[in-house]
Amino acid sequence: MDSIAIEKACRFCPRCGHQADVDGCVPFRCSNCGFANFYGPVAAVGGLVINEQRELLLVRRAREPGKGKWGLPGGFVDRDETIEQALSREVLEETNLRVRHARYLTSFPNLYEYGGVVAPVIDLFYVCQVADQGEIRLTDGELDSFSWLTPTQRHLQEMAFASNRQAIEKWLREEMNP
Repeated sequence: MDSIAIEKACRFCPRCGHQADVDGCVPFRCSNCGFANFYGPVAAVGGLVINEQRELLLVRRAREPGKGKWGLPGGFVDRDETIEQALSREVLEETNLRVRHARYLTSFPNLYEYGGVVAPVIDLFYVCQVADQGEIRLTDGELDSFSWLTPTQRHLQEMAFASNRQAIEKWLREEMNP
């Protein structure tokens, strides 16, 4: 199945059901009722979890998108949740690790394909220290392995998302030039 941008997948007004005058227009503007949808990016978080040896925790994805590739613990921000709450929740859900300190690192745009639809995402990345590194338990079906390491070019080339790679590269630059 070919993927399609979300703005092309949504061809009818969610308020009144009127068919779009122009397919794929951003923003979508309904000529019948005046409703507008800007298809803005949704927020997601990623944790660069660092151990005492200054190694990074990478997790291998067990499902699409990016099945079999490396990633960072993280995920989408839920409604009525702060970015920081989402970061702590996602790291805990995916790894069983409790974030005790987080420092904002950077953000990058991302495109997330799921079920053949591509949606814009803004990924916010934090460098995280956790309470107990030895208690890792991965989410069944979502992640299948993990590794503490200093990422190499090979790891960076095997990242599920370009935004994760970019965040790790920024962190590595900071580590080399404190």
